[in-house]
Amino acid sequence: MKNSTINKEEIEKFSKIAKEWWDPEGKFKPLHKFNPIRILYIKNNIINTFKLKDKKKPLKNVKILDIGCGGGLLSEPMCRLGAKVTGIDASEKNIKVAGLHAKKSKLDIKYFSVSPEKLSSQNKFDVILNMEIVEHVSNVDFFLKSCSKLLKKNGIMFVATINKTLKSYLFAIIGAEYILNWLPIGTHEWEKFVRPNDLINILKKYDLRLDALDGMKFNIIKNNWSLSKDRSINYIGKFIKG
Repeated sequence: MKNSTINKEEIEKFSKIAKEWWDPEGKFKPLHKFNPIRILYIKNNIINTFKLKDKKKPLKNVKILDIGCGGGLLSEPMCRLGAKVTGIDASEKNIKVAGLHAKKSKLDIKYFSVSPEKLSSQNKFDVILNMEIVEHVSNVDFFLKSCSKLLKKNGIMFVATINKTLKSYLFAIIGAEYILNWLPIGTHEWEKFVRPNDLINILKKYDLRLDALDGMKFNIIKNNWSLSKDRSINYIGKFIKG
C-alpha cells in the first residue's frame, strides 16, 4: 500500500513482546546495550550542529520526534537532556508501555500511536530520530518522504539501520538470532536491510543531504558498542534538511 508505511506483521511481532521493553535482561537487551552509544552520538551531533551552550540541559527546548519509539528507550534520555520529545509508534501496546513508564519516571513526553504519514505536517521538528525502524516498514521511500515533511529547514534526521551485505546476514541474523539468541528468531529479514547508498539517494530526493555516516560495532570482549569506520553491518547517518 502506497499510502501507508505500516507493516502489520512487524507491528504484531513487536506488540507481542511490548511488556519487555524496560527489562535490560529481556528480549530488548541488545537495544539496552546499544543505547549509550546512540544517545552520545545524537546528543553530540545536535549540540555541534545547533551550537548549543547549556551545560545542565544540553538539548534544552530542542523539538525531537522519535519515530518507532517502542517503549521509549531513546525518548526518555532525550527528554532528560532537556529536549521537548514526541514519540510515535504504530503499535498501541508499545505506546501504552512508553506512556506508563514516562509517567512513572515523571517525564513530560507526548506519545501517540500513529505512523509518520498520519501526523500533521504542520508539526515541524528540529530533529527526527529514525532508529532501527526503516528495516521494519512496508515502503522505505514513502516512509522517509513522510518523515521529511515533519522536519524543519536545517533540521537533522538521524537514521540508524543495518546494511544489506553478506556480513550483515551472517552477524545480524544467523549470529544474533540463531546462535547467540540476542534477538527473537524472525526479528529481522535480510531483504529489508537498506544499503547506505540507497538510503542517501532516497533522502536526497526529499532535500536531505548526508552530513555524516558512521559504522557501529559491537565488541564481544568489552560487551559494548562503539563508533567504527566499518559500516558493513550497523550504521548511522546524519542528514540535514536543505
